Amino acid sequence: MLGHRTILIVLLLTVIAGGLYWYSERESGLPEGFASANGRLEAERVDIASKFSGRIREVLVTEGEMVSGGQILAHLDSTEIEAQIREADAAVLQAREALNEARALLAQRKSELVLADQEMHRSETLGERGFASGETVDRRRSQRATAAAAVASAKAGIARAEAAIAAREATEERIRADLKEYEIAAPVGGRIQYRLAEPGEVIAGGGKIATMLDLKRVYMTVYLPTRDAGRLAYGAEARLIFDAAPEYVIPATVTFVASEAQFTPRYVETESERDKLMFRVKLTIPAETLEGYERVVKAGIPGIAIVRTDPDIPWPREFAVNLPPLNG
Repeated sequence: MLGHRTILIVLLLTVIAGGLYWYSERESGLPEGFASANGRLEAERVDIASKFSGRIREVLVTEGEMVSGGQILAHLDSTEIEAQIREADAAVLQAREALNEARALLAQRKSELVLADQEMHRSETLGERGFASGETVDRRRSQRATAAAAVASAKAGIARAEAAIAAREATEERIRADLKEYEIAAPVGGRIQYRLAEPGEVIAGGGKIATMLDLKRVYMTVYLPTRDAGRLAYGAEARLIFDAAPEYVIPATVTFVASEAQFTPRYVETESERDKLMFRVKLTIPAETLEGYERVVKAGIPGIAIVRTDPDIPWPREFAVNLPPLNG
C-alpha cells in the first residue's frame, strides 16, 4: 500500500514539475513589443449595507452563494415603519375630507355672493328711484364686497387643502419608499464573499450585512516599469495565464495606468532589480468573456499577465486566446 502511495506522489510531482517548466518557458523569452508581470485575479467588491438603522429580522444568504441582481438578501424589522405608513394613510384621508369641506364652503360662499349681488343691485335701483336711502345702498354694497371676499377665502382654502393632500401623499410615498429599503437587495449579480450580520442584531444606518464579489468586473493588477508602462495605451490587449491552469489563455484589456510611479511592492517580482519605480496597471477581463464562468471565477488566484505594448506586433501563437470549456 505504501508503494502505491509513493508511486502516486512521484507521478504527481512529475506532472507539477512539467507544468511549471512549460509555464516558465512560456513566460520567458518574450519578443519585442510585449511585457510580462505577476499578479492575482481580483473582482470588484460590493458592500451590501443597510440604509437605515434597525434590527435584522432575516438574512437569506450564506457565504459562497451566487445571487442575482435585485435578489433580496436580508430583511430589517419593519414594524415601526409600517405603523408610520398607516398613520400617513390616515393623514391623507383627513386631508381629502378637509378638501371636501373646503369645496362645500366655497359653494355656500358663492351662493351668498349671488344673493348679496342681487340685493345690492336691487337697492341701487330703488335708490335711483328714491325708494332706498343712500345708507341702505352702501350697506348692500358692503355686504356684497364681504361675500366676494368670502368666496376668495374659500377658494384659497381649497388650494390649501389640495396642497395639504399633495404634501401628505408625498410623505406617504417617501415612507413607502423607505419601507422598500428594509428589504436589502443585491445591486448586481455575483457571489457572497462574507456574511457580516445575523438575525436579531441591531445595526446602524450604513451598517454592512454582507460583502459580495461582482463577477462581471474581474481584473488583475500588475506593476510594470517605466519603459513598458510608458508605451501602454488604454484598451491595449493583454493575456492572463493562471498558475492553476496554465494551459488556458484569457483575454484582457488595459483599463487603468497609474499617473504616478511608486516603489515596487514587496510581493511583486520584477524582471530586474534595477527597476525600482513601477506603474500600477489594471487589466480587465471583458464581461462578455466571463459569461458562463461566474461559478468558477475565484479571486486571489495568482498568475502572469502578458501585455502588448506595440499594437502593430501580432500575438505569438502560444498566447492565442484559449478559454476553458464552459462545462468546467
